[in-house]
Amino acid sequence: MKKTIILSVALFSCTSVFAATDHYLLRDGGHTQHLKITKIGDDIRASMDVDFEPTAPEAEKGLKPCSAQVEGEAKAVAENELVLKKQIPEESRYCSVQIQLSGDEARTKQSQDCKYFLANFCKFDSEGKALLKMK
Repeated sequence: MKKTIILSVALFSCTSVFAATDHYLLRDGGHTQHLKITKIGDDIRASMDVDFEPTAPEAEKGLKPCSAQVEGEAKAVAENELVLKKQIPEESRYCSVQIQLSGDEARTKQSQDCKYFLANFCKFDSEGKALLKMK
C-alpha cells in the first residue's frame, strides 16, 4: 500500500513538471482574443476564443456581438510556430490558425475556411497585433 501511494505521488509530480499552460490576451476595440496553449510532454493542445461587442457607435455601426472558439491538437511546424487545425463538421475543409510565438507575445493568422466557425465581425486573426502573455 505504501509503495502504491509513493509511486502515485512520484508519477503525479513527474507529469506536472512537464506540463505548462500559457494564456495570451489581446483587447482591441470591441474585440477580445484569448489564446491558451497547453504543453504536456510532447503533446500540445491549443484553444482560441474571440468575443466581439461593438463599443464605438460610429465605427462599428450595424455590427452585432459575436463569440467563437476553436480548439484541438496543435502541431509544432517550427521552433516558435504552431498550427491549430480543426475540421469543419461534415466537410473536408479545415480551419487553420497559425500561431507565431515570440517571447511574451503571440500573433495569430487564420485560414479562409475559419469563417465557418465565425459569425459577424469575429476573427481569430490578430492582424499583426500581439496577444500578450498573461502572468
